[in-house]
Amino acid sequence: MESVRAVLIDIDGVLTVSWKPLPGAVEALARIRGAGLGVVLVTNTTSRSRASVARTLSGAGFEVDVADVLTAPAATAVHLAEHHPGARCALLNSGDVGADLGDVVVADDDRVDVVVVGGAGPEFNYEALNRAFGQLQRGARLVAMHRNLYWRTDSGLQLDSGAFLLGLERAAGVEAQVTGKPSQAFFEAALSRLGVGAEQALMVGDDIESDVLAAQRAGLTGVLVRTGKYRPETHESASGAPDRVVDSFADVPALLGLAQQ
Repeated sequence: MESVRAVLIDIDGVLTVSWKPLPGAVEALARIRGAGLGVVLVTNTTSRSRASVARTLSGAGFEVDVADVLTAPAATAVHLAEHHPGARCALLNSGDVGADLGDVVVADDDRVDVVVVGGAGPEFNYEALNRAFGQLQRGARLVAMHRNLYWRTDSGLQLDSGAFLLGLERAAGVEAQVTGKPSQAFFEAALSRLGVGAEQALMVGDDIESDVLAAQRAGLTGVLVRTGKYRPETHESASGAPDRVVDSFADVPALLGLAQQ
């Protein structure tokens, strides 16, 4: 771990659950920052803007500002600008992420070039999904902010948009371009912000596939925490093995060899 200069950290399930800090997480982040390591919070959260995420975490005691946060919607905006400039987009998402989408053109009619799928919520009803299906049949491209099947709240696991995305892909005979985790482009964007190479960075997450193994495929060291959506059976049946496994984010400073403050 001597070569680590920066840490990428998932938020939901790692630092917080339902935006409430997990035990020791605030102190652990402070120790990592105090050691001079770079930090970027990488999240597939699609219900809040980067500014809202930063305000909420700061209010909970974390030393965070908006420049530290990279969200799937922000990555989606970059992808659309680069690969579908000027495209008219249908957005299926729960939550207001307009601030992070920037100049993306969100259309209210069916004459769209791209269907963009964000995070699930009450908006993912039959009418909305069937409308997206129709748009895809008429030739629209499919872009997904992530493929998460579920996430953890203080009420337990909740179904996420990855479950609906699989159905849209199968029904329409298309494959989504994913812009958030686990896409390599998302991790590369985080590394670019930090100014470090993949071999100098650690990724800490509770999702073994989208957070940890995806980061490892991008060349980072992956650390899986046994909090949030972590489940032993998912760990055992995963497509690979994490570089490290710890009980919680509170254990990461010791893993990095950082002295207790």
